[in-house]
Amino acid sequence: MRITGLGHAGMFIETAGGSILCDPVIGPTFFGSWFPFPDNRALEWERFGKADFLYVSHRHRDHFDPALMQKYVPKDIRVLLPDYPTDDLERDLRALGYENIIYTQAGVPLEFGDLKLMVTPLRAPSDGPIGDSSLSVDDGTASILNQNDSHPLDLDKLLNFSKPEAYFTQVSGAIWWPMVYDLPSEAKQNFAKLKRDAQNKRAMYYIEKVDAEHVFPMAGPPMFLRQELFRYNGWGEHDDAIFTDQRQFLDHMAEIRPQQKGHLFLPGTQVDVNDGELTVTQTLFTDAEIERIFGDKWNYLAEQRDSRQDEIRAEEASRAAVLPPAEMLAAIKEWWEPLLRRARTIRNGVGGNVRFRIGHLDMVVDFPKAKVREYAGEDCIYWYTIPADLVSTNIRDGEVDWSNSIFLSMQFEVGRSGKFNEFLTTFLKCLSRDRIEYVENWYAEQSDVSEDVQLDAWIVQRRCPHLRADLSKTGKIEDGVLTCSLHDWKWDLTSGKCLTTQGHPIRSSQAPAPAAASPAA
Repeated sequence: MRITGLGHAGMFIETAGGSILCDPVIGPTFFGSWFPFPDNRALEWERFGKADFLYVSHRHRDHFDPALMQKYVPKDIRVLLPDYPTDDLERDLRALGYENIIYTQAGVPLEFGDLKLMVTPLRAPSDGPIGDSSLSVDDGTASILNQNDSHPLDLDKLLNFSKPEAYFTQVSGAIWWPMVYDLPSEAKQNFAKLKRDAQNKRAMYYIEKVDAEHVFPMAGPPMFLRQELFRYNGWGEHDDAIFTDQRQFLDHMAEIRPQQKGHLFLPGTQVDVNDGELTVTQTLFTDAEIERIFGDKWNYLAEQRDSRQDEIRAEEASRAAVLPPAEMLAAIKEWWEPLLRRARTIRNGVGGNVRFRIGHLDMVVDFPKAKVREYAGEDCIYWYTIPADLVSTNIRDGEVDWSNSIFLSMQFEVGRSGKFNEFLTTFLKCLSRDRIEYVENWYAEQSDVSEDVQLDAWIVQRRCPHLRADLSKTGKIEDGVLTCSLHDWKWDLTSGKCLTTQGHPIRSSQAPAPAAASPAA
């Protein structure tokens, strides 16, 4: 088996039973904000596009690049479609002309001659764009797990497919927190470090559980080449960003797990695996070029920025004309109010007003009353400032997921009066009837009926209130605070209150003290 890195989360897998093109992206994506790091344009895209199968793990535009697919990937390619609760990804693929779709089943292996594969989807509201997935591949000569951005809960079931010799997983940030938030510089630096530490902890959790001999960090970081975002590359010019690069993570892993074999996985990295023997060859960059990319990163990034502004200008020219404020308000009102009326759990979870300043439009979304109207000085729990051309483009395109467009672009600002509100973020990426109904039903099914487990001196419900992880495996308690290591969510066990966001209480109580030993007869 041969795996070639294509940049970001992209890879080309050649097996004894056929080849798979996974998540190919050149970009720029998210309104011209994200570019793969390092530059992957010089790869043999014509050759990779002639794969036997195409696998797009999810809809996020750093994994799904329609322009690249239209240019390089034939329309008759067999497409491995993850089993997601809504058909947004399928409709996106069919709109591009890809009709030869293989409907995979969640966690069910498929065989194509010598090639055995399995797509394992995640379906919770916070899993990417309501859906993330991993790809397991085995051809009799080797077995690999391409986990990319997904955070699977049932690792035992996933690893029953086969024991991977090579493991490919996300280690960098893919979120806008805390960079776009209205925070003092020192607070932003502190939150960025906490976020980087949490990302490292989660990645190491999976690395230890999967226990593959060889690990390849991938799926990031992006390059930010827009002038106003350039400072947020890597850990940031002021140590206030979250985008750990491949070499930084490998250094961290070597400290925590020195016995682990880790490898740089870059555009052009060629990994050959055969009956337990693995070799890694860099085919696109020389050793000296790799050293400069990481050792002189800011100068490398500056050269990329200065040479690629034409791509940014082309993206900006593709945006919609800005709608007049009254027309924009009417369009959002017509679009969102019917969804708000259907979203009782989300409305209650947000529980207040959210202000949006969009160009010359100043509007408020009143979640308790399911209304969209002009802002009139109401108290608000969140407030966004978003360029009007981004919102006008999303209205034109009917974009149902604003995290997959505006928020990951980081071309906006936001503030809040309290803790992170998951329900608000969920609403803003569920702007269709199908998505709202799925999410409302998902929340309704989350009432906990699972068994309890004892962790240290506490009895807690076995399943995490966030995404149902098994807390007997992912939970750790310190000073009466439970942390689920999967996403670093925290609960005060005395009250059961979630310390990370609104809602999501946990069932907990102190364990009975051990019975005193009977005196000797």
